[in-house]
Amino acid sequence: MGIVTRLACGRLKNEGVDVKALLRKAGLTEQQIDDPCSRLAVKDQIRFLDLAAEALKDECLGFHLAQTFDLRMSGLFYYVLASSETLGEALRRAARYSAIVNEGITLTLREGRDVEISLRYAGVPRHSDRQQIEFSMVAIVRVCRQLTNRQLPASRVTFAHRRSGEPAEFKSFFGSNVVFGASVDEIAFSRSINEMAVVSADPYLNEILITYCEQALANRPRKLNSFTSSVENAIAVLLPHGQVRAGAIARKLGVSRRTLARRLSSEGLTFARVLQRLKFDLAKRHLDDETLSISEIAWLLGYQDVSAFTNAFKRWTGKAPRTMRRDLH
Repeated sequence: MGIVTRLACGRLKNEGVDVKALLRKAGLTEQQIDDPCSRLAVKDQIRFLDLAAEALKDECLGFHLAQTFDLRMSGLFYYVLASSETLGEALRRAARYSAIVNEGITLTLREGRDVEISLRYAGVPRHSDRQQIEFSMVAIVRVCRQLTNRQLPASRVTFAHRRSGEPAEFKSFFGSNVVFGASVDEIAFSRSINEMAVVSADPYLNEILITYCEQALANRPRKLNSFTSSVENAIAVLLPHGQVRAGAIARKLGVSRRTLARRLSSEGLTFARVLQRLKFDLAKRHLDDETLSISEIAWLLGYQDVSAFTNAFKRWTGKAPRTMRRDLH
């Protein structure tokens, strides 16, 4: 639905930034933003949010936007949750209907010792995003708190992307420590939240809204997810551990090495090419973070020493990593 992108546009306009130019760089138009029924491609939104965060000098833009927007902007999705009888019921419906509002992120619910809500990227390289995932996690917590009228603290919060240290405002908002650079994007609550009553429960309205949600789900365009994106997302988690081998990635995706090679070939790629391209993309992102040393970046990319990383980076760009970092800043 492009909620966070439209919120970012509003913030940019308030700050007097040329929104049209940033939209153009991201492959979006003002007409798309102005039309609330226009669906926005996830990759374009990720690119735009990075540009917006840079223009506004707010590296936590998604986190900040999520704390103040009206949750009712999510439309049908929000109201089917808000009319559920218990929070557990609402979260199960959130997992089923999340694709209505964001086709690039899949919400998964696990109920055990804790209630665990994980977000997984579908058809989109996880490493390319930071703003949308932080927006989504904050929105989930706000929904839980608003539906129960309680200041529910999370018992665990993890993000797959990296940030230097742990911003104090994250811990303050979530009510627990936040881990960056984890293997999964996940938030967990005590299982007791399942039985908490939703203050706006309306079983009659909920029954009607579920019918509409089922129709909306059935009418979503069926698109094949990029297999390459799934491979990239599997590689990114294993890179720092030096475990990136075609066989290991194939097992993680539940396919044979031959199938892995065949499916990548159908998208015009090889495993080696995907791995090198991903390392290059991550290298550029890490170099932009001045809190990371060159040796730390080498480790994050799976290189045993700085010289191996430096040689690889020179092959990609003709420049040493330190030179590129100076150019970026």
